[in-house]
Amino acid sequence: MTGRSSLAAVSPLDGRYARYTEPLVPYASEQALVRARVRVEVEYLITLADTVDEVDLSQGERDRLRDCYESFDEDDAAVVKQLETEGWKEYAATNHDVKAVEYFIREHAPEPAHPFIHFGLTSEDVNNLAQRLLVKPAIEEVLAPKLRELRDTLTQMAQEHRGVAMLAHTHGQPATPTTFGKELAVYAARLGRAVAELDRAAADLTGKLAGASGTYAAHEVAYPDIDWPAFSESFTTSLGLSHRALSTQVNPCGDLQSVFDALRNANNVLLDMDRDIWLYVSKRYLGQDTVAGETGSSTMPHKVNPIDFENSEGNLSKANSDLVFLGDYVTTSRLQRDLSDSTVKRNIGAAFAHCLIGYEKASRGLAKVTPNEQVMREELESTPEIIGEAVQTILRREGHDDAYERVKELTRGQRVTLADFRALFDDLDVSESVRAELHALEPTNYVGVAADLVDDIDR
Repeated sequence: MTGRSSLAAVSPLDGRYARYTEPLVPYASEQALVRARVRVEVEYLITLADTVDEVDLSQGERDRLRDCYESFDEDDAAVVKQLETEGWKEYAATNHDVKAVEYFIREHAPEPAHPFIHFGLTSEDVNNLAQRLLVKPAIEEVLAPKLRELRDTLTQMAQEHRGVAMLAHTHGQPATPTTFGKELAVYAARLGRAVAELDRAAADLTGKLAGASGTYAAHEVAYPDIDWPAFSESFTTSLGLSHRALSTQVNPCGDLQSVFDALRNANNVLLDMDRDIWLYVSKRYLGQDTVAGETGSSTMPHKVNPIDFENSEGNLSKANSDLVFLGDYVTTSRLQRDLSDSTVKRNIGAAFAHCLIGYEKASRGLAKVTPNEQVMREELESTPEIIGEAVQTILRREGHDDAYERVKELTRGQRVTLADFRALFDDLDVSESVRAELHALEPTNYVGVAADLVDDIDR
């Protein structure tokens, strides 16, 4: 059925969230996969024409062949689908998606070249290359740029709020203060490293073209004087992929697994951030800009919920679940191959789509939050026990081997005030300069070099 409303979509990726996933359509749709197969078959035929004497293609014929994937559109995809499922013109239904592509190319190739379309290949030769020709730009042109945009946003916010002191928490308990900017800088640095890993994985995507059992048997028996492994390497690298020299019928797919793992690493950084920002909002460390007309709660009109971070968390968690499954599944096979991986690989785009929604929602959420410096300052001032670390460290420097125990006795499990600390300072056997140093301690200025650490994002 064509022209169906997005409200009738089975998946929210093509329904509720279609506007977010649109950038992936050229790389994740069925039409995109068919077009990529056509590209592989056409370029393989042209490369054969440069290799064996029996195939002779003029420049005009080459141009027409390339045009059948360069101008490939919805009508062309419909023809290929009809060839597969119903039959078209004199062709009976193939019930085979790659064979349908072969027949489609026959309609665009000169008749003497017809025997050399898909010559010596198995479907996996075409599919593994086509899939990587889609995964690579999906990463390089859609997902990685969005992650870099998020990293840049975090970097900018870290610089802007580098000196905004706030209470840190370890094990959920008040801990040595930090700055909001430094906390964001940690995420920016982590995300930068994760994106670099993703870039490397995408650059190392590896293709296989070695026939039905990875032995080049059909090629070798037809043309024993040609170095087919060298041919395969040259052809694969011409598509912008690395070459897989050893394989069974299937590409072992460790390269795809590396991409999925790299995406999960990036997603885990953002999941950590989503949850922390959510907690900062709940503690009122962060305020959220309101959007005119937006409803926060169906029953409580005052609420401004952190919905973007919650949505991001949900989608990234779903993406990671899919990516783990995909990475495990595509790297296994029964003997030379079976077709279970074929249906599984069709879900790569769905995993990527959940990633993209998560990135978009995280970006929207960051654009709305603003540090509530007054709340941060008030909580610091109301938690003076956090300077206990500073006190016992200074006393250790001065040779007091019971420093930790004295501060622990004063503070552990107790509500203390700065006055309690100052009474302790006045009772200590220290020089006046050290006593003055201790009296100068405040929760709001005990942040070490947090502000300077923001400049280490790129290290």
